[in-house]
Amino acid sequence: MKKVSAFIGKYMAWIVLVIAAAALFAPGTCLWIQTRWINYLLMIVMFGMGLTMKLSDFAVVFSRPRDAAVGCVSQFVIMPFLAFALGKLFGVSDELLVGVVLVGTCPGGTSSNVITYLSKGDTALSVAMTSINTLLAPFLTPALTYLYLRTSVSVDVMSMFFSIIQVVIIPIGLGLLINRLFEKYTQRIVDVLPTVSVTAICLIVGAVVSHNSEKILSTGLVIFAIVILHNLLGYLCGYLVGDLLKMDVPRKKAVSIEIGMQNSGLATTLASSAFPDLAMATVPGAIFSVWHNISGAVLAGIYRKIE
Repeated sequence: MKKVSAFIGKYMAWIVLVIAAAALFAPGTCLWIQTRWINYLLMIVMFGMGLTMKLSDFAVVFSRPRDAAVGCVSQFVIMPFLAFALGKLFGVSDELLVGVVLVGTCPGGTSSNVITYLSKGDTALSVAMTSINTLLAPFLTPALTYLYLRTSVSVDVMSMFFSIIQVVIIPIGLGLLINRLFEKYTQRIVDVLPTVSVTAICLIVGAVVSHNSEKILSTGLVIFAIVILHNLLGYLCGYLVGDLLKMDVPRKKAVSIEIGMQNSGLATTLASSAFPDLAMATVPGAIFSVWHNISGAVLAGIYRKIE
């Protein structure tokens, strides 16, 4: 099982890409995956994240509060602004703008910790930033989404708040509690968790892309350009922030990856639950889910060479 997990972890980007391509160009292969499963699949990913966490992961927040604060502020300032600016610059419809902004206002993705590790970055800082940003998401994600979209669409802030609590906070909390109480047993399944998480992510991507394949193809290259620029500019801005604050290279890598990689699965969930009448709003999150895994794997190869 360890070998299977190692293989899946190594080739995660390509696995997700193949699933996405099949769902996009041959949607019939993935239409059996129901969109109503997305919430539960994301809960599985979040529960797995909780099982790998310990209270000591939050120690960095207290021992290095400046670093944690930099990651948090940068995450919720840079990515929402970039999302809104790119959406307006490319003149996308309100439906797509909602999806792009949701990607920007969500916290960093769980895969950022893995990519930081592979990049020889500060993994402890990465885990702390992801944890804190995720805990702040129920408050900041709805608030920032409302701030940027209030003049374009109706934003149900309370619906978003409770969705994040249900899909993210409760599963992570349960995972953290179980790991705390039964650590001896949970450590035995740690090697299996990457396989479970990647499977859930692939199912989420397959569901969203297959059920929206015609809409994705009809958007042309514009939405792909926005997603790619959003992700790459996030990496760049994160690294520049670290450079500006004179962080060492491992910390700069961690901040860069944390900011550039978003919890796009959550963005997709929020798009379908908080904006049910805007079907296209799920598209940016689906594309981001595929792209940031590919770019993250490439970036890890580049960052490994930077000491």
